Amino acid sequence: MAEGNFCHIEVLMTKSIRNAYMIGKFNSKKFYDWWWHSFCAVNRKTGELEPFFIEYYVINPGLGGDNPIFGQLPGNKKPSYAMIKAGKWGENRAQIHNFWGINSFKASKKEMNVQIDSNVATENVLKGRVSVLREVPENHPEYMTDWGEMSWDLKVEKRLNFSVGYGASKIFRSMNLFSMFWHVQGMKAEYSGTIVYNNQPYDVIPQSSYGYQDKNWGKDYTNPWIWLNCNNFRDKDGKSLTNSSLDIGGGNPKIGPISLGEKILVCFYLEGRKFEFNFTHLLFQKQNWKCYEDENNIYWDVDVSNLKHRLKVNFSCKKDGMILVNYENPEGLKNHKKLWNGGYAQGTLELYEKKSNILLCSLTGENGGCEYGRY
Repeated sequence: MAEGNFCHIEVLMTKSIRNAYMIGKFNSKKFYDWWWHSFCAVNRKTGELEPFFIEYYVINPGLGGDNPIFGQLPGNKKPSYAMIKAGKWGENRAQIHNFWGINSFKASKKEMNVQIDSNVATENVLKGRVSVLREVPENHPEYMTDWGEMSWDLKVEKRLNFSVGYGASKIFRSMNLFSMFWHVQGMKAEYSGTIVYNNQPYDVIPQSSYGYQDKNWGKDYTNPWIWLNCNNFRDKDGKSLTNSSLDIGGGNPKIGPISLGEKILVCFYLEGRKFEFNFTHLLFQKQNWKCYEDENNIYWDVDVSNLKHRLKVNFSCKKDGMILVNYENPEGLKNHKKLWNGGYAQGTLELYEKKSNILLCSLTGENGGCEYGRY
């Protein structure tokens, strides 16, 4: 494993240290780190807009070498590998995993600059490819993968971000205080370029990509696991909003073994104006929310307020277009066996001035990224 500026690609936007590589010498045998991207692309054959995802991932680098070590295999106590997870939601949905030994992984601790073999991810460039033959998933369940292939050559411009505050500050990061950290460098991001998915070409167009990029790192995954993002909003007159974005994330944050209870972090931009509902701010923060499922759908119902504003969100996503996303934790345990993950979330959002109860906006959203799981 190496660190440094190995990909000499110009970064055109403000960098954040929180989007850099977070695994160091003292946590390299018990940590994961990943960079997640999701966006929409146009099918050249049908003209339809379809959602995709790409993730660059590393786990327990201090235990690895030339070959990947799979925690789901008998006799292996802990996993150690670099992985790329890529795929799509909806028709022909799949999550495709390719693995490499740690010696094929490089990342910078100063900025987002990741390389896994020939696959590259920086703040403004993504290039890569994954491929799994049809017979592999049945013969290798430890890969936790579907079959298929996907390649991408993309550029990214990140328009809005969300820093969760002191919970991911330098002192908390250095102490590894939380089990799972979160940073959103591309809460609203515009992707451009091309994708080929199972031999079908797609065009990624900035204005209709409705893109998103965040990262997580830590020693375990939260339970429950909650995420909702939307960058495609329209007002009550049907007008498209070009600089608005919603992001909700959370679960059950823990400081060591101590649970803080089930909490969420919420950020909403209304045409560039930021409204944040963050439980770590403590004063004047109220949360009333639930995520749940029925036979056909997953739901996110959220009602949060701070000193000045109140935000109500009601979104859902149909299960038949989602995947059950697969991860093992640094101990080699696959606790989340029913972690729903999708790219077709849709619903409504209302923002109020709290004191007067005046409705500031009423929006509908679609093409949202989403996740919910509990064990």
